[in-house]
Amino acid sequence: MVKITGGTVFGPDLRFHNSEVEIRDGVFGAVRDSENNTAGGDGSAAGDRCIGFTSDGDQVINASGCYVIPGLIDIHFHGALGYDVCDASRKAYEEIAKYEAMNGITAICPATLTLPVEKLEEVLRIGADFARSEHEGSDLIGFNMEGPFISHVKKGAQNEAYILHCNPAVVERFMEASDGLVKIIGLAPEENPGFEDYIAAVRDRVIISLAHTNADYETAVRAFRAGASHAVHLYNAMTDMTHRAPGVVGAVCDCAHVNAEIICDGIHVHPAAVRAALRMNGKDRMVLISDSLRCTGMPDGEYMLGGEPVVKKGRYCTLKEGGNLAGSVSNVADCMRNAVKTMDIPLETAVQCATINPARAIHEDAIYGSITPGKKADAVLLRKDADLTLAAVIKDGRVIAGEM
Repeated sequence: MVKITGGTVFGPDLRFHNSEVEIRDGVFGAVRDSENNTAGGDGSAAGDRCIGFTSDGDQVINASGCYVIPGLIDIHFHGALGYDVCDASRKAYEEIAKYEAMNGITAICPATLTLPVEKLEEVLRIGADFARSEHEGSDLIGFNMEGPFISHVKKGAQNEAYILHCNPAVVERFMEASDGLVKIIGLAPEENPGFEDYIAAVRDRVIISLAHTNADYETAVRAFRAGASHAVHLYNAMTDMTHRAPGVVGAVCDCAHVNAEIICDGIHVHPAAVRAALRMNGKDRMVLISDSLRCTGMPDGEYMLGGEPVVKKGRYCTLKEGGNLAGSVSNVADCMRNAVKTMDIPLETAVQCATINPARAIHEDAIYGSITPGKKADAVLLRKDADLTLAAVIKDGRVIAGEM
C-alpha cells in the first residue's frame, strides 16, 4: 500500500482538505481527514518531501507544503516536442504521452486535424493500438476530431481542401478505425443542410461539438437542441458574441447541457473573457484545454501543422501565411496555473476545470478526474508557492516525475 500524507487534498466535493490518501494496487483507497496534517493553511512545509516506508512496509509519500490534486486531463491538444498525433506514428504517440505525463497530464484525448478520411483512419488506428498497449506516459482515453465537418469561413489553421459535409457513414469509419475511442466530432451546422438529421443519427455514438463554425445564434441553438452537447475552444474559430448577435457563445450560455472548452494560455482569450465565460456558463460546464501544437516545448522557428507552415515565436504560434493564430505552445498544466496567477480564477475552480470536468465531458469520470476510492491513482503534487510549481506526478500509484 502507498500513503500520501501531509498534503492538502482536492476532494470530490471540489474543495481542499487536510487528508491522508491510501493507494492500493494502482487505485485510490480510503481518503481520511487528517487532524494532524502538517501542511498548514499558510502553506508551510514540515520538511523536505520524500518517500519513506512504515514498519509494516507501506510506502509513504510526504506531501507537506503541497496541494494534492487529481491527475490533469487534456481533451484538446495536438502535440508537443516536435510531434503531432497526426504524424500517425507510434513514436509520436509515445513521445507526446511521456511529455504530457511528465507535466502532470496523466490522461489525454488528443485532437485530430482536417485531413483526408483515409489519413484520419490511419491516425486513429495507430492511436487505438497505442492505447491498448503497454507504454510509458499518459493514458490515451479518446480522440477529439475537430474536422472534417467544419466551416470554410472559420477554418482557422485547418486545411480547407479536406473539409467535408457531415456524413454518418464517415463517422462510422472513424469509430471503427479508433476501436470506439473517438469521443467528440466537430460540426459547422451552417455548412451542412440536414444537420439535425445527422446529429440524430450519430449522437448516441459520439459527442457532437460545434467546432470551427460560422453559425449564428439561432442555428447553433438548433444544433444543441438536436443533440450537440459540446463547444470547441469557446470564442476561438466561431461567431463573436455581440449584444444583437450573440452567436455560438450566446447559444452555449443558453443551452445548459453543453460543455465548453477554453484555452487559458493568455494568448487566445482575454482574462476578462475567461471570467465572463465562467460566470455565464457556470464552472461545472467549463473545460480547460491547451490546444498545443508540435512546437510546444520546442525552440522558436518554423513547424508544420497539417501540411501548413506555422511559426513559433515566444508564446505565439501563427500561420506563416496570413498570421492567424494556429494553436498554443502551452500545456494544460500551465493553462491551469495561468488561470490562477493571471486571470484571478480560484484555484479550486481551475483544478475542477482541468480534472473532473474534462473527465465528465467525455464520459470517463468513473475512472478519472477525482481522488475517489476505486478510481485510478493518478495525482499531481503542486507546491504552495506563487507559481504552483510541480513537486511530483503520481501515475497508477507510482511516482513518475518530480523531486520526491
